[in-house]
Order: sequence, then structure tokens, then C-alpha cells
Amino acid sequence: MLCVIDLNQQFLTDFALPFKLYIDAACSQGLREALHQRQIVDGEPREGVICYISRKLNDSEARYGATQTECLFLVWALEKLHD
Repeated sequence: MLCVIDLNQQFLTDFALPFKLYIDAACSQGLREALHQRQIVDGEPREGVICYISRKLNDSEARYGATQTECLFLVWALEKLHD
């Protein structure tokens, strides 16, 4: 898989602003997440990436249904980002 990242859209974290967490649990191979934030850049509101995280599913997790996989991912992502 090829991933292209536009580093011009990567922001420094501003803890005074809210975050958006985008999750992709549709893949049977693993979990992917992108933490975004909306900031004012050059006088314009823009949404950019703060960070990406991912991990592979183990054998039993790969058999989860969509709802269980999304719940697993949400808990995992929040725990990972809290550290």
C-alpha cells in the first residue's frame, strides 16, 4: 500500500482547540487513525493532520464484526493518544 502525505497540511498541536478523530476499521488487516485539528492558517480556517497511528489486528480481532472492530479501534486509539 502506498501512502502519500502532504506535509504542508500537518499542524502543530494546539491543545486549546478541539480535535477530530477519523478511524478506518473497514480493513480486515488492521486499524488506522488520523487525528486532525481545524486551525487558522494564513487567515483561513483549515483542517490538518496532527498525527497518524495504526496497528495490525490479531487473529481473533480479525474475526470481529464491523461494530466490534470500530469499538476496539476507538478504545485503542484513545488509549494510545492519551499517553
